[in-house]
Amino acid sequence: MLKINDQITIEDWELTEQFIRASGPGGQNVNKVSSAVQLRWNVLASSIPAAVKARFRRQYGARLTQAGELVL
Repeated sequence: MLKINDQITIEDWELTEQFIRASGPGGQNVNKVSSAVQLRWNVLASSIPAAVKARFRRQYGARLTQAGELVL
């Protein structure tokens, strides 16, 4: 569980991590190994309060995928 404050927490099942190949310049192994981590949080399916979810979508909606995920 990720505790944001006393009222808001994000459950572990809401976060997924995936190891991917990093983009951009790199050394000899840049195209061979998964050297970056991508963290995904499905905001729409989240257990956070509806008011917080709505405020998050207003402020960061452009960063969400079509499925409602925030990708970091």
